Amino acid sequence: MSTSVQQAIASLPVPGEWTWSVAVRPRRRTLGIEISPDGGVVFAVPADADPRAVADAVRARLPRLAEEVRRRLRRPAEPVKELVGGTGFPYLGRNHRLKLVCGAQARKVRLYQGWLELPDPATADVGAQRLAAWYSGLGDRWLAARMPPLALRVGVAPKAVMTRDLGHRWGALGPDGVILVHWAVMQLPPALVDLVLIHELCHLRVPGHGAAFRRQVRLALPDADRRERWFAEVEPLLWRGAAR
Repeated sequence: MSTSVQQAIASLPVPGEWTWSVAVRPRRRTLGIEISPDGGVVFAVPADADPRAVADAVRARLPRLAEEVRRRLRRPAEPVKELVGGTGFPYLGRNHRLKLVCGAQARKVRLYQGWLELPDPATADVGAQRLAAWYSGLGDRWLAARMPPLALRVGVAPKAVMTRDLGHRWGALGPDGVILVHWAVMQLPPALVDLVLIHELCHLRVPGHGAAFRRQVRLALPDADRRERWFAEVEPLLWRGAAR
């Protein structure tokens, strides 16, 4: 199946410089397109995908897909944070300066008197893991409170929402109906976190990213175009755990 789908996509005017592949995902019902940070494209298809239908869907999305690949290829390298006093770490759009604490004060990562306190770590990796866990813990609680009115706006009932390290993805809809959000998204202002949530909530109504999906997003967020442009500007700057 993947071979015939691959041949169908290869017959399209896909730019020759692209790196792309086809992945069979038995749980999928429709075409999914995944773009890695370096611009690689994965066409995810159901096991019973019709090659002609997949080719038609890819052809319709090629202009927008080409724009996104170009944007990914132009993006800067993943930000790296130096875990020293004064380094800025945003939470919900507000920047907080890092303060390394030792001894009896070093209890846990916390916001305290305007500082983001971090128990002085043995290594940068340990410090980054603690900070990621801090973002995740706050994110789980904040997202759980934020979700109900947004779900009502879309007209769906997700099972739950939680943070995870999703690699290069900012949000995902699990097969069990649970919405997953990358912990790094909690650095964004609430308006952009809402955009990520609305995006995944709309997938409960419409699979894929075609015209029907975009209409659904804009019904829920009339200013989605403005938010998406804003998101495209700031998401390359999101810290995802690389530290020194």
